[in-house]
Amino acid sequence: MRNTETGSQGVASMNFYEIEFPLATLSSEAVEAALLEVGASSITFVDGGDEPVLEPKPGEVRLWSDTRVRALFQESSDAALNLDRLATSLGPHVTKTARVRAVEDQVWERAWLLGWKSMRFGRRLWVCPRAAEAPEDTQAIVVRLDPGLAFGTGTHPTTALCLQILDSLPVAGENVIDYGCGSGILGIAALKLGAAHVTAVDLDHQALLATRDNAMRNGVSPQMTVQGIEDDLQSAYCVMANILAGPLIELAPKLTAVCEPEGHLLLSGLLKTQAYAVKAAYASGFDMVQVVERDEWCCIYARRVT
Repeated sequence: MRNTETGSQGVASMNFYEIEFPLATLSSEAVEAALLEVGASSITFVDGGDEPVLEPKPGEVRLWSDTRVRALFQESSDAALNLDRLATSLGPHVTKTARVRAVEDQVWERAWLLGWKSMRFGRRLWVCPRAAEAPEDTQAIVVRLDPGLAFGTGTHPTTALCLQILDSLPVAGENVIDYGCGSGILGIAALKLGAAHVTAVDLDHQALLATRDNAMRNGVSPQMTVQGIEDDLQSAYCVMANILAGPLIELAPKLTAVCEPEGHLLLSGLLKTQAYAVKAAYASGFDMVQVVERDEWCCIYARRVT
């Protein structure tokens, strides 16, 4: 999903309507410019089918073969007039294929969390929304989470696989690195499992804020250091990186260097078809223990060579 928003802070709650139409052969830049010209509050390009778009290069925007455009407008503007203006600038297919529907105002970035439920990973590790009741399992180790705008709730297979393996690792009393921490879910889970200290690293400022907040709400912030990628890393017994295959390969020398002898390595965020290349990048420093798969995704678990 690609989204462009105009500023709306400080505006009183209001209703909106959405215009949706296929991008077809139109230029995304031309469509975006035309929609902003007629007063769109936000513009989103979404997949009309089920076609994954993975690992764009920095600054690159990849769309789908069946891309749909969704533009949000304040209810006070005239939908029919806006459609006519879009047809003039973009072509008549916009009015022929467009769908208009009413949309009530809400906290958009949190709306998707409404259906999120408590989940168990491995034998005892649970990830629960803040307001959810505690699991009935008396042995449950619970991570309470509000991811904010950062990636990581456990619902995605890459995160779920990391949590599943982490639950079985002897991290109690050890130092852990969570590289690409997102919401902080993996690092917080490690601390809940008894780790002595976690260094959480991310290049996204929003992720660092979410991690600090979630660590504080779980009562583990004194045992966690949250830092950017430019800061030095101390060695750790367990290194986790749930990012993408390309960055994992590029980071191989760095992550290898900070993993202690006989330490554990978890690498995720990659497709099954990318596992071979990622394993090859780490083969000189690690013994590959297993590759755990779910759907088209996988997680590599390895042990540092002494």
